[in-house]
Amino acid sequence: MKRRQFIQSAAAGLATAGLGAIGKVSPGLAQGAESLSVRWLGHSCFLFSGTGLRILVNPFRPIGCTAGYRAPQVEADLVLISSRLLDEGVVDGLPGNPRVLFEPGVFEFRGLQLQGIRTPHDDLGGRRFGTNVVWRWRQGGVNVLHLGGAAAPITTEQQILMGRPDVAMVPIGNGPKVFTPEEAQAAIQRLNPKIVIPTQYRTQAADAANCDILPIDNFLNLVQGATVRRVGSDSVTLRSGNLPAEGTEIQVLSYAF
Repeated sequence: MKRRQFIQSAAAGLATAGLGAIGKVSPGLAQGAESLSVRWLGHSCFLFSGTGLRILVNPFRPIGCTAGYRAPQVEADLVLISSRLLDEGVVDGLPGNPRVLFEPGVFEFRGLQLQGIRTPHDDLGGRRFGTNVVWRWRQGGVNVLHLGGAAAPITTEQQILMGRPDVAMVPIGNGPKVFTPEEAQAAIQRLNPKIVIPTQYRTQAADAANCDILPIDNFLNLVQGATVRRVGSDSVTLRSGNLPAEGTEIQVLSYAF
């Protein structure tokens, strides 16, 4: 978007879970950790379902680059947001009474361990768009890393905290507050995830007069030679046993307009 608006204050319902150490899912949950369903709801918004939990990441308001997407009003047990920008952190109106995490830190929710990692939301040290929270957790036997609106090169310290993900949601669309395609490529090379799902790129949902990010082809043209799979659906099911054994596979999901 050309105009960035911040939610004026955290919603009254914003609350964090108790602190805990990042680790494995509790034994009772691990027994059912067979798969992870990942549904793309537009932009950087996803619904992760597995291990008896539904985790919604980065619900947004349809405006600017997200104007043509439906508002992600889906039921979830836990909501994670990377910032309070309108395209990443609109939690009012969500059905049910989900717990919401919005700050960096280490958390536990129903036996699931999560970590929010602070990164800049621009290439000015966060002076323009503030803090971006990268979310890391393990669900359904799959290590997930959602980079949110990361915009600055990943430091060694951040890389250590992020680990090696099985699946990484990586912003690729350029603009003033996320990676350029080249920066996204560098982040992928540094993190070496098994699967990458690109996020925050221009689609037919965009209000052309109020959207300043690039289409996905700018990124895909840069990574020619990589394994790219167009899923043809807004959802994919991941299992630890069927992840790529080596290299990184880029999976492009299709929004159900």
